[in-house]
Amino acid sequence: MVVVVVDVTMRYAFQRPLGWSYDLIGTYLMVCVFFFALSDTLHHHGHIAIDIFSPTLPRKLLHISLAVGYGLSALLLAMIAWQAWYRASAAWNANNLISVTVPWPTWPSYFMVVVGSALITLRCVLRTLTHAASFVTGRELADLPTLPITAVSESEHGV
Repeated sequence: MVVVVVDVTMRYAFQRPLGWSYDLIGTYLMVCVFFFALSDTLHHHGHIAIDIFSPTLPRKLLHISLAVGYGLSALLLAMIAWQAWYRASAAWNANNLISVTVPWPTWPSYFMVVVGSALITLRCVLRTLTHAASFVTGRELADLPTLPITAVSESEHGV
């Protein structure tokens, strides 16, 4: 936000916009914000979830289905991290630069994808293991999201 505020101020107050702000934001900052927020969002159960049937499923079935889902997600995210590592190392070795006003190197944005994907992969592996352990032991070892509040409250709709 600081870069955007400075760019807007320079553009409209001094007619001298920052020529590199768009490239910095698009190449590095947006990638960083997106990929570094993935794992924390999963930790807080902030990703979109279809939980229509979860309250009605038997606990063991819920845990095994979540273990399978998180396991498959971990595999996919590990492939993304591995591919991003491959691209980051190739960009590093070739000294790739984007062709704009300021020739920024491309490897840092790939490296941010590696770190963010690796973190969410680890969190998915942890969830896979805890849900599998909950399935096997029958104890609630996994962190489940809270159920949504679906009842109409007194302050809602003037009731």
